[in-house]
Amino acid sequence: MSLYVDIEKTLGAFHLRAQFESGAQTLALLGASGCGKSMTLKCIAGIETPDAGRIALDGRVLFDSAAHINLSPQRRRVGYLFQQYALFPNMTVFQNIATGAHARHKARRRESVAEKLAMLRLSDIAHLRPHQLSGGQQQRVALARILASEPQAILLDEPFSALDSYLKWQLELELSDALAAFHGVRMWVSHDRDEIFRNCGEICIMEEGKTQPVREKHALFDSPGTVGAARLSGCKNYAAARPASIPRHVTLPEWNLCLETEEDVPPDICQVGIRVHSLRLCEPGAPNAIPCTVARAVEDVLSVILMLRVQGALPGAPLLRFELPKAQWQGDSAAFCIQICPKDILLLG
Repeated sequence: MSLYVDIEKTLGAFHLRAQFESGAQTLALLGASGCGKSMTLKCIAGIETPDAGRIALDGRVLFDSAAHINLSPQRRRVGYLFQQYALFPNMTVFQNIATGAHARHKARRRESVAEKLAMLRLSDIAHLRPHQLSGGQQQRVALARILASEPQAILLDEPFSALDSYLKWQLELELSDALAAFHGVRMWVSHDRDEIFRNCGEICIMEEGKTQPVREKHALFDSPGTVGAARLSGCKNYAAARPASIPRHVTLPEWNLCLETEEDVPPDICQVGIRVHSLRLCEPGAPNAIPCTVARAVEDVLSVILMLRVQGALPGAPLLRFELPKAQWQGDSAAFCIQICPKDILLLG
């Protein structure tokens, strides 16, 4: 089962250009709010129509502007899990799920609904209406309705965007279990990199309406390649960079530093990224040591976030974010050193 997308759509000054292919693994569209993620899903589902391009699901063409093909949403066999689940408020759980199986004969429809109720642990509440359900129950009902339509693809549009962290975690586990038995195409849209990492195997970064090539998630986090991808993957520290005269070294002019890298430094490098968790305390003179002083300390729940000024840095140079467990922070702003391993320096174009 595969999904092929190559589409364009213009909305005022915004231009969507989405191009990717999804296979057996859950594919994430990861990007900031307003970058075009939901619009892409709506084009796949047939809710919106692209200006140009082609969409094919397992070889079956859903949309092709050149061939004048544009299947209706009902014929696409694509299930769309909306952010607010979009359940019918005056219908029971059973009736909501039955709307997904409307194309079947009555007897088969009841049988299909009963199967989905049992699969998603909803049998005991089949008589209730949406306002009587918890958030997790509503989500399972919406997913059961999608599965009852026997889709070839399921699209998840920011499924936990309006939930508190505890409820979100519970629903995420339940949704993951429910999707485990589905063997069609799965796409997950979110701006939450942790949520994406836990639930998806491949990631397509989207910025300002344009998609980047699909990457395996570990490869993307280990080597994001661009500043935009690094930011979306959670990197907090950046500095302007250029190749050093020594092989496998990079110069950071604003910090007046030269650091060793594990890989050859590309000639078109413009910045380096340094993840907070890659930094360690070290002794002065250690390899890739960065001498610093504390410009600001911010107490968090379990740690202290230190904004560090690199010694010898130019005026206005970016501060370096570092975190320490509270037990290790003595409130001392004296100079100390941190270090970054060569393999952990992100070389960004």
